[in-house]
Amino acid sequence: MKKLIFLLFILASDLAFSQLNINHYIRVGETRIQIGNYVGAIENFNIVIRFKPHLPEPYYYRGLAKHQLEDFRGAVLDYNTAIEIKPYYPDAFMNRGLAYLQLNDYAKSIADYNRAIELDPNNANIYNNRGIVKISMKDIDGAIADYDKALEINPKFTNSFINRSNAKLMKNDLRGAIRDLNQAIIIRPHFASAYLLRGLARFELNDYAAALRDFDQCIKLEPQNAYAFNNRGIVKQKLEDFRGAIVDYNTALKIDPTIANAYMNRGIARENLKLPGSEEDYAIAARLDPKFVFNAKEVDSSALARARQQANQSAQNQLPAQQTQAQQTQAQPDPNSTTSNNGSANDQTEAEQKTEPKKETQEERDRRRYRLTLSDARNTPGKDDKDVDDGRIQNKNIIIDLQPIFILSSYDKYSTDFERTQYYNLELETINNFNNYDPVVTISNKPVDYLKDVFKNHILYFNERIKNNNTESQNYLSRGIFYSLIEDYPNSMNDLKRAIDLNDKNALAYFSRANCSLKMADIIEQLKQSSDAITVALNSDTKQTKVTTIETVTDYSAVMNDYTTCLQLNPDFAFAYFNKAYVKCKMRDYEGALTDLNKALEIEKDFAEAYFNRGLTKIYLDDVEGGALDLSKAGELGIQDAYNIIKRYCN
Repeated sequence: MKKLIFLLFILASDLAFSQLNINHYIRVGETRIQIGNYVGAIENFNIVIRFKPHLPEPYYYRGLAKHQLEDFRGAVLDYNTAIEIKPYYPDAFMNRGLAYLQLNDYAKSIADYNRAIELDPNNANIYNNRGIVKISMKDIDGAIADYDKALEINPKFTNSFINRSNAKLMKNDLRGAIRDLNQAIIIRPHFASAYLLRGLARFELNDYAAALRDFDQCIKLEPQNAYAFNNRGIVKQKLEDFRGAIVDYNTALKIDPTIANAYMNRGIARENLKLPGSEEDYAIAARLDPKFVFNAKEVDSSALARARQQANQSAQNQLPAQQTQAQQTQAQPDPNSTTSNNGSANDQTEAEQKTEPKKETQEERDRRRYRLTLSDARNTPGKDDKDVDDGRIQNKNIIIDLQPIFILSSYDKYSTDFERTQYYNLELETINNFNNYDPVVTISNKPVDYLKDVFKNHILYFNERIKNNNTESQNYLSRGIFYSLIEDYPNSMNDLKRAIDLNDKNALAYFSRANCSLKMADIIEQLKQSSDAITVALNSDTKQTKVTTIETVTDYSAVMNDYTTCLQLNPDFAFAYFNKAYVKCKMRDYEGALTDLNKALEIEKDFAEAYFNRGLTKIYLDDVEGGALDLSKAGELGIQDAYNIIKRYCN
């Protein structure tokens, strides 16, 4: 009886300790969101969800973290779960509405804001956000009514003044817009967006000196605001300071090389000064925005003046997304942020806009890819690049590659500086038990070049074991693994062949030989073609690729045969499916790669690298929605580069 009471006491203590830990993880996760460590917050809430999947809060807060990383689809999924668990959750409806807005699904966004208002009718943020959706749907009067209501609830709500001024600009109520902006600046004198918008309004009133002062102040407060430089260039061009305008356009395009009217305006300025480059600028502007499609040599001066006027006016419709980013709080996706006017569906009727999200046409997709190509040319990492330190890791510069293949690897068990194996597989138990876990063999796709000296010592150890017993397959397999890790592929191949000759039922031997053959094939390919690392060419046209690049120089048949044999011996070895998919991508067999990645994920449910590579492959095949969801899952599981790709290719 005493023993039973003691056991019950132990269990009760464990439960209390578990609850204490869960509360601790939630608090730490919330703190990480507040300080901008969104990836760390997701890790915390993953732990909470694993042990307490019935709580709505961890899903909601994980959604907020994803939202800040601009993974809007992933955020929606988490908000959905939070709302399923807790149907009366106004904050979840409000933030899901914001995510739908950023995905241009206006009907769902409005529905969420309406529901949020039912649950929390005195929340100014909800009215403000619903006004943003109505602006996007060209319901300007409805938007102003919502901003009025938000300001009735909170008379010092700066962002509602900003948003209402934007709506008034769209109605050409310039003086009313300036009054709202003056009020916003009184409340928040360091609000860069207020100066940007007031500069636009003053420009339209031909008050160029005041407009210049406002754009100067915006640049002073936010030196990386490309639109402020672009708009200041427009004012200078209006004042016929063409050289000064070109300097501002150059700066704007250095910050953001995708601003169409900056190219257009710079082309006009260059043509006025008879400088070279105007035709190139017109061509880029036309590819980025169809309204700039014209041949400057074939139009008269009046047409050119109209083009200049169009370029000037278009500045009003280009309030940048980065403005929204600058205004977001660290605690959650900003419900108070301003919005751009160019998010609406110009080619749809109002009824269509209200019933379905805007669908991307092939022309728009090509234009998006062209913008991304320009941006990629600027965003390639360089030696002077610094890590992003504001928590928004989606803004860092990366080279977009597939996640590399998994190999049998090892680590120095005496070192504290190693990454613990992320995946466990029963196949490893056989070889590790045989070696008495000295050395330990793991599965990894992370580089371990710094351990080559350790691996050479392991080779010497297995030399002695083979001298004592040259008929044991596991000894040759182990030595072959370490030969491969020091990049001595010929000796590795010899050992792996010997291991298979001695035991043709060892799946890991075929897996290792396939990996070794792939490494050797890649070296030969690089020597022949000086080719770069395998990437998925997201900016390519899928159909053209299938026609023109279906041939591949390298023969991967031996590699694929060994992976196939490995899977025949162990059909549940997910890493072989993953590696097969990688090779199929090299062979341009993207549909086949998807099949293998699907199989890998059926076996290993939390296979982050498989989600990442499947996401890239889907995007290449123009399944942007499916690719974004896979990348979201990869990011949730710890691959941070996924958020950069979501931002650049999916939003």
